[in-house]
Amino acid sequence: MQPRDQVRHLSHSDSIEFFGNKLHQSSQFPLQPSPLDIFQINVGKLCNMTCSHCHVEAGPDKIEENMTRDTFEMCLEKIKESGASTIDLTGGAPEMNPHLEWFIKKLAPLNKTIIVRSNLTILRVPKYAKFIDIFAENNVCVVASIPCYTEETTDKQRGKLTFKRSIDALHKLNAKGYGHPNTGLILNLVHNPVGAFLPGPQSPLEEDYKRHFSEEHGIIFNQLFCITNLPISRFLDYLIQSNQYDSYMSVLVNAYNPATVENVMCKNTLSVGWDGRLYDCDFNQMLELPLSGNAPKHIRDFDLNALLKRNIVINNHCYGCTAGAGSSCQGETTS
Repeated sequence: MQPRDQVRHLSHSDSIEFFGNKLHQSSQFPLQPSPLDIFQINVGKLCNMTCSHCHVEAGPDKIEENMTRDTFEMCLEKIKESGASTIDLTGGAPEMNPHLEWFIKKLAPLNKTIIVRSNLTILRVPKYAKFIDIFAENNVCVVASIPCYTEETTDKQRGKLTFKRSIDALHKLNAKGYGHPNTGLILNLVHNPVGAFLPGPQSPLEEDYKRHFSEEHGIIFNQLFCITNLPISRFLDYLIQSNQYDSYMSVLVNAYNPATVENVMCKNTLSVGWDGRLYDCDFNQMLELPLSGNAPKHIRDFDLNALLKRNIVINNHCYGCTAGAGSSCQGETTS
């Protein structure tokens, strides 16, 4: 389904109260940004995997949708102006962008927190195995997606042998010092549900992950982030095809929690697309919902003051970030 069709589907459901009404009811409309803290850059949709839940619709065929060196250089210039403390690099598989190594080495001297979101399996491919060393040498925080601590559930969502390959990559990261106390090399894992339901509470689930991975595989990590599947892209297609769209949206709407709104990621994050276009968040990027009003629409036109004056663009997919304990790229937004 094309982005415009997704937006239309999300907007025109008679059974769903518009998300903006919820914000009005809690006196939080319009949603406005807080000071910019995170530069999240989607470096491309090229990926070695084709996961069923992927909101980016990444895959091996997305060769043309990869950030160019020129756009990376524009990002680097604007990051220095922005005051942001964290640079969050995502994809696709970010490692497959030919300019990622150069970019990481340019970012390292800026004293920013650098995050790379890895699918783990790419680190087993000989061409990209070097990134384990590159990440460690430049103190990159690795955020690794693994939806469950069991092989069956992980492979169901992400493909056969994904779990075994992920475990192998985690062993290699641990051997390099990732996840160990006092090394400064942070390894965080991401859990997202396999089906049309909310993730469980983050803290007890993190304990379960740590116990299973330690006892069964000898693996350690720092934190677990629980992320709700938003009803867009491949997951939206799945919901519609399995006749679960209405029921899943009801789950999200009924679990709406106004306490989550203050910490939703769109408030302190700027999302940069592979082509340099700007968005409120990674999800709006995939729906091709540009920034509102007079806010700059491309990284070349970056203007911090104009960005801080914008209203954040919302639609009914925003229920996914505000249901239950909330959801962001850093996990729950409230306890």
